[in-house]
Amino acid sequence: MKNLVLTGFMGTGKSTVGKILAKKLGYRFVDCDAQIEKEEGKTINEIFALYGENGFRDIESRVIASLSQKSNSVIATGGGAVLRKENIDNLRKNGVVVLLNADIETIVQRLADKTDRPLAKGKSAEELAEKFKSRESFYANNDFAFDVGDLSPMNIADKIIDLYKKL
Repeated sequence: MKNLVLTGFMGTGKSTVGKILAKKLGYRFVDCDAQIEKEEGKTINEIFALYGENGFRDIESRVIASLSQKSNSVIATGGGAVLRKENIDNLRKNGVVVLLNADIETIVQRLADKTDRPLAKGKSAEELAEKFKSRESFYANNDFAFDVGDLSPMNIADKIIDLYKKL
């Protein structure tokens, strides 16, 4: 079966839902950011500090190109992975792209105390909303989307599996 690829802004639950999906489907779960940290031997914050966002995106694209060749995987992308067309193109070759979406208030609340997200660290709600808005057209490139709203991660996973099995 094709991979399930989760995209969406920071704080939409890609990793949480992805782990549940992988377990329910008997698939391998891969968090792109965790894979980058493993391969580079550095945290995402360290990579951003050393190479900047463009350097990070180059590493991310390399990792995504490799992950997209696997099958029977649930892949949780980083929030900005969709910014490069090559990433989505690679992920679509052997994957179904699912957008997890949340309103900006929910995202701001979820990110309030996070220090491991360099593009959110120290940002105001207005700045996060601006970044969110600037990515909307990129997130629109999906096979189906879910507004996470008040749904539990388990409910979201079940809904995704229902749609995935119909493909």
